[in-house]
Amino acid sequence: MSLVRTITVKVDDRLRKRMAEVTINWSRYIRESIAERIEREERKKAAQELLEDIRKRKHVAPRGFINQTIREARKTR
Repeated sequence: MSLVRTITVKVDDRLRKRMAEVTINWSRYIRESIAERIEREERKKAAQELLEDIRKRKHVAPRGFINQTIREARKTR
């Protein structure tokens, strides 16, 4: 089982009152939002690294691969 840590989020009184009017588990909402944002940032970083590798020509399609793929896609129409 993983260790659970506590973080603090500060909101002003007006926002706190508005939050109280909505029936939402704010802790769960914030945890899910943080997890979604981390996943998005990780995908963004992976895409940037892939693009950089492509620019450095680390990933090159084999000769004729693109033409073959297009032909195969046309056949399935």
